[in-house]
Amino acid sequence: MGERYLLDCTLRDGGYLNDWAFGHETMAYLFSRQAASGVDFIEVGFLDERRTFDPERTIQPDTACFDRLFGGFDRGKSRVVAMIDYGTCGIGQVAPAAESCLDGIRVIFKKHNRRPALEFCRQLKDLGYLVFTQAVSITSYTDEELGDLIRLVNDVKPFAVSMVDTYGLLDPAGVTRILEIIDRDLDPGIAIGYHAHNNFQLGYSNSVSVLNRCQGRAVLCDGSLYGMGKSAGNAPIELIALYMNSHFGKSYDVLQMQEAISTVVMDLYAEKPWGYQLFYYIAAANRCHPDYVSYLMNKRTLSVSAINEILALLPEEEKLNKNVKLLEKLYLDYQQSHCDDEEVLEELSRMLSGRKILLIGPGKTVKDRKEEILAFIRAESPEVLPVNHLPEGIPADLLFLTNSRRYSRLAPALSADRAPRIIATSNVTKTGGRFDYVLDYGALTDPSAEFPDNSLLMLLRLLIRLGIGEAYLAGFDGYTPYDINFYDGRMAYSFVREKAETLNRQVKAFLAAHEGELRVRFITPSRYPETEG
Repeated sequence: MGERYLLDCTLRDGGYLNDWAFGHETMAYLFSRQAASGVDFIEVGFLDERRTFDPERTIQPDTACFDRLFGGFDRGKSRVVAMIDYGTCGIGQVAPAAESCLDGIRVIFKKHNRRPALEFCRQLKDLGYLVFTQAVSITSYTDEELGDLIRLVNDVKPFAVSMVDTYGLLDPAGVTRILEIIDRDLDPGIAIGYHAHNNFQLGYSNSVSVLNRCQGRAVLCDGSLYGMGKSAGNAPIELIALYMNSHFGKSYDVLQMQEAISTVVMDLYAEKPWGYQLFYYIAAANRCHPDYVSYLMNKRTLSVSAINEILALLPEEEKLNKNVKLLEKLYLDYQQSHCDDEEVLEELSRMLSGRKILLIGPGKTVKDRKEEILAFIRAESPEVLPVNHLPEGIPADLLFLTNSRRYSRLAPALSADRAPRIIATSNVTKTGGRFDYVLDYGALTDPSAEFPDNSLLMLLRLLIRLGIGEAYLAGFDGYTPYDINFYDGRMAYSFVREKAETLNRQVKAFLAAHEGELRVRFITPSRYPETEG
């Protein structure tokens, strides 16, 4: 059986969570614990010439800086490596291995850069380093491209070539298939490595699959303490070490790893947790970049099934890119379930004509000024239209629904005997039967706006289409980046604080542009201007 190696990448991959600012004491502690555990390789961070020396971080501009940080430490039997993301650190930043505390350098590269990246690896090898070639997003390679990669690797003859499952897409069968292709053609003197991500909770089992194959070749597995790492995290090194002790005659001191986890890593986890989440699972299940999922989930208008349906519309060649403009178009196209709503508009116009209209938003003033709102209702007898919510203790005549997620939360209340009638836009699907009134979603949105489906503006557009010249508003407080903007925190959108002023400006601009068509009066405090018309 070929040699089996274990590499700890906590200080490097874990740094994605904290911009590599572990602090010097923590860096030293984790290094010493992993050296005491006897892992074969300790990865101490990134070489990136865009950074300056910082003794508190594990990302440094040159090898000399890592010498200052780790050069005097007892490494035991472990060898020390750092990583370069190809193109971020020139060869001039790397001293000869004989003059450095680093024994090896790992180079990650995207598929289209494999040729120049391998030439860079040759230069590092000429400087005396153990070189690890790290093929990012190994699942994006065709069999022919894998063959080309192996030919390039064989020419350079690095210490190892690693499969990097960047988006956590592989299962044991997928790992085995790629592994067999590489093992078949790779020079027998080159080790095969594997770097897992845990989107499917398969990081550990995939690592075990890799270790159990390629009997006549050296195999290297990456792991991090408690799986610390970006996205869904990595394979937990303490589990891999335990398996290697039991099945490969290793003697890693797992207790040292447990002490490091208990003393330091759990505090890091409490501050910024990582690991398996629905978010990363959806991304992996759709074999797409996690930013696409984040973008759609932050809309807070879509059910999980709708998110999956939109992601399925992405062209294959765009799935691992971050083409936000394309995704926004797919989102709007998906939402625009066109329907003929002329009869509904006529009925609503007859129903609301001549009535006072009170629109109720989800702002904090709905609770803070509840008695004032009720007093207005008693005095003026308006038609009360809440938007995407039912405020407690305030009677509603009609509910305006534009948001599938909000609808799912309201469903139990809407089945009650005295539930309001529902005006829903065509992107919201009723769990059974039809809503009372269904309107064409696309006709009420503004595709040119940054937030095309702002629910307040959709309702104001509806009132204008109905020929209603005046509306009263309560609970439309506007947004602020430094406060809670909703009376119920569960209704908050994650992007609101970042985009508060943009959202406010969009509403203000609409009110100003339509003040001749619709007079808007606020009966609770708001950051939007009142329009007298």
